[in-house]
Order: sequence, then structure tokens, then C-alpha cells
Amino acid sequence: MVFAWRSHPDYPLILAANRDEFYLRRTRPAAWWGHAVSVLAGHDEEAGGTWLGITRRGRFAALTNVRAPSERNPHAPSRGTLVLSALQTPDSPATWLASNAARMSAYNGFNLLLGDVGPVGNIDGAAEPRLDYFTNRGGVPARSLAPGVYGLSNAALDTPWPKVTRAVARFACSIASRVDLELLMRLLENRELARDIELPSTGVPYEWERALSSIQIRANGYGTRASTVITVRNDGLTTFFER
Repeated sequence: MVFAWRSHPDYPLILAANRDEFYLRRTRPAAWWGHAVSVLAGHDEEAGGTWLGITRRGRFAALTNVRAPSERNPHAPSRGTLVLSALQTPDSPATWLASNAARMSAYNGFNLLLGDVGPVGNIDGAAEPRLDYFTNRGGVPARSLAPGVYGLSNAALDTPWPKVTRAVARFACSIASRVDLELLMRLLENRELARDIELPSTGVPYEWERALSSIQIRANGYGTRASTVITVRNDGLTTFFER
């Protein structure tokens, strides 16, 4: 996942993200959920949650798993339910994070982006658009993100994995000239593998470490299931493009 937050003159948020998952996990593509709070998101049919979504009032949330197989608890609750809860709550992101802080350690490792990203006038009680980052690993509190271009994979925000640094550089170059959805989608389709010397050590076998080192993953039984580009314009016009 790569995103520009309040660093483009016309778009407070530009995001390009791949969702990587086992091919057999039942999933529905992005669609509108519910009635009381309209949520646009994909649907994990096995656990009922989602991995990325946005609401009509400008609430945005996205989650990635932290790759740490030795720490995985098979009985932990589904992390996707956190994204859905964060999107549906009437609370501010800061209030929601504070009220759920005590139970976050029960989940397997994750990174969460959460914020109100639309125009100020459309955000209930918010002084200005805000995007927070939280991880339940490392014992650090949630933080509000400063304007900038960021990369997030299956480690902490901006961990310099080869595919993250490559994606951030290409993403920043792409949006500097114009915001083109097809160009951003093309970035997400890149299958270049990292060199062996560049591979992170996350506790999975070498063959998996190598297969997971590309931006778009194509592995045996596992890979990129969906690619999503979201843009939010200064006037609130939002584009959600999924393939």
C-alpha cells in the first residue's frame, strides 16, 4: 500500500493498495454495505470484516497484517472486523482508538490506517482532515500522520522493504505529473522480485520470502486478490477504483 496524505495540491488522499490473500478464502468485491452508515468496501465472507473501505461522510480505514508467523495465534479474533467497526462508529478516530486500546493485543499483528479524509464541512466534529496510524506491535501509541508520501506492507509503516521503497518512489513520481488511475493500477501490477540480498527476514521460508517480495504477488495458493485506487479531491469528490 502506498499513499499520499495532504501532499498533493488537489487531492488530500491518493492511495494505491493490493490485497494479498489465499485464493480459497471466500471474498466479495467492493460494494456498498448497510443503511445507517454507508460503507464502500470489499467483504471477507469467512469472518465478516473487510480490509479497506471508505464511507459517504469521508471516514477511511485500511488494515494490513504484520508478517510474524511465530507469533500467530490461530484463535485470535479476525482483524477485518476492526476495519468495519472503525468505519461504522460515530466516534472520532482518536476516540475509537482510545476506547478499543485495551483489546488490541488480542489480535494477531496488524497495521491500521484510520481517519476522516473528506472536506472539513462534511466531517462531524472534526477540526480538520486527519489520518492516524496504529500498530498493535511495538508498544507505540497511535500517531497522526504529517503530510507526506508513505508506504505500508506487512511490517511497520515505512519499513524499507524493497517493494515498499520501489512502490513509494514510482508512486511519488507518477502523481507529481498527474493523477492517472490506470498508471496507479499499473504500479500495483509490478511483479519484480527483490534480490536475495535485499529480502527481509520475517520468519517464512526463503521460497515464500522471495515470492512475497513483489508488489503484485502470484504464488501457489496465495497472491494479490484485489487492487484498489482511492482518490479524494479537495471538494470531496471521491473515486474508488477496484480491479
